Amino acid sequence: MSGTSSIGLARRKVPGWMIVLMSSSLLFVEGNAQWLADSSIDNRIQRGIKHIYNLEFYDADKQFDEVIRMRPEHPAGPFFKAMTQWWRILSNFDDESQDSHFYDMLEEVIDMCDKMLEKNPDDVTALFFEGGSLGFRGRLRANRGNWFGAARDAIAALPIVQKAYELDPKNNDILLGMGIYNYYAEIIPVEYPIVKPFMVFLPSGNRKKGIEQLRSAAKHAKYARTEASYFLVQNYFLYEKDYQSALLLAKQLNEDFPGNPDFHRYLGRCFVSVGNWEEAFRVFSHVLDRVTRGAVGYDDHDGREAYYYVGKYLFAKSNDADALVNFQKCDELSDKIDKDGASGFASMANLHIGMIYDLQSKRGEARSRYREVLGMKAFENTHAEARKYLQQPYRRPFK
Repeated sequence: MSGTSSIGLARRKVPGWMIVLMSSSLLFVEGNAQWLADSSIDNRIQRGIKHIYNLEFYDADKQFDEVIRMRPEHPAGPFFKAMTQWWRILSNFDDESQDSHFYDMLEEVIDMCDKMLEKNPDDVTALFFEGGSLGFRGRLRANRGNWFGAARDAIAALPIVQKAYELDPKNNDILLGMGIYNYYAEIIPVEYPIVKPFMVFLPSGNRKKGIEQLRSAAKHAKYARTEASYFLVQNYFLYEKDYQSALLLAKQLNEDFPGNPDFHRYLGRCFVSVGNWEEAFRVFSHVLDRVTRGAVGYDDHDGREAYYYVGKYLFAKSNDADALVNFQKCDELSDKIDKDGASGFASMANLHIGMIYDLQSKRGEARSRYREVLGMKAFENTHAEARKYLQQPYRRPFK
């Protein structure tokens, strides 16, 4: 059973948006003892980080509110509260009503850091938090299609992060930011030509060096391990096509943060890409259960993807009736979600619906579905397959 490695990625967090490069680069370096020597504060930040990744927003905010109470002059508390808000946005990315509050929270951190830098231009703490805040602001702007604003934030963030790296080059957490930049600065102009005009203002990247830096951060960093691992999963999966390496990291992320739907779906995708459909079916069935129960962060996007892969597994097992139900639900959610034309999910689901109708001797309905596929944007081989089955009904090959 062949896999479709990237059908589910045209969603809320395509790594291509990392033109803003520092978006998560400074996410978890802030708690270093040299800046917050109080172990109780450090422990709260650690607990808060775990809550963020499991989408336990109320519990995360409680930890960071206490950090703010204990150290009101330090940007760590406000920054991490902004990170909680960031994952709130990611958990329901189609809702833009949370954006303005996120921008306000980042502006508060930036103002705090500016005041610190006025007193000491080499304040590493202020450099980290300001660079991180600019990066996250740029990341959201890019995801919302504001390329000019995103590029402007990236241009402002890069020298800040570079200066912090020069001041503390042995900090493995810093390597996350440098690795993100080096990797995506080489990848993005190729994958997303629209950003090429903005890249002339930035130094060239180094894909190999970026991977090495991210690996080091994922292995040795104190606070950046999870974020570095997540970037590596995406890099291995999307660009390196190293699905085994992606799978190993995705397994660990899902095990550590079982409430995170992004980690959950990547695990399923990796199983698809390595051809382990039994495990892929198990994972996506679990995703569907989470969607049905209304678990935090699990939404129609997750459901659509899970319905497709569960349907594909069932179809390969000749369970056509149940497969059809799943493909139809995938198609229904695509109608609801797709705002800029039919997605790859819609195209693939309709193709399979037509194939099942052919197997059920419903030739008229099958031909109707194939024509719908031809009216959609081509995805992989959907148009070629639809044209072929319009001429001759689909028949399951003998095994």
